[in-house]
Amino acid sequence: MADIENPITLRLMTEDDLPMLHAWLNRPHIVEWWGGEEERPSLSDVQEHYLPRVLAEEGVTPYIAMLDVEPIGYAQSYIALGSGDGWWEDETDPGVRGIDQSLANADQLNKGIGTMLVRALTDILFSDAAVTKIQTDPAPENHRAIRCYEKAGFKQHSKIITPDGPAVYMVQTRNTYESAQSCVTGR
Repeated sequence: MADIENPITLRLMTEDDLPMLHAWLNRPHIVEWWGGEEERPSLSDVQEHYLPRVLAEEGVTPYIAMLDVEPIGYAQSYIALGSGDGWWEDETDPGVRGIDQSLANADQLNKGIGTMLVRALTDILFSDAAVTKIQTDPAPENHRAIRCYEKAGFKQHSKIITPDGPAVYMVQTRNTYESAQSCVTGR
């Protein structure tokens, strides 16, 4: 939900959003961190891999971030436990969720919009009582993403190696989230 402090809302992605997502995933500022030049997806790749029902089978929930009525980005959450393909093999907590997101327009970078998007996503995820922790794994060189996550309440935990290469493992626990919320609301 949007509020006065955070005008970003997230809606579930639909099949109709796939051509827009394809265009976004091919923008240089996204390609840099999401697969690289050699992984630029075709429209058929996006239709095959990002179809909401296909993602649901993999435990992934895709969202479109909205600023008022304008679609401004993509976000996804997933159940870390059992995500497969070498990801989070040591995870034993079914309440851990992973997140990824990107802003569609390069001119919206460095304006706090990404932080608002991450906060909106964590609000949605922690509204589910089963969620215990949210994690993410930006590349160590992606200083903008790391700072965004920190401003949204994530803490750097460790350096890790993922199937995509080196990453900074960042987490926000339910306790940390609820403490921050009580400071904001005064409860």
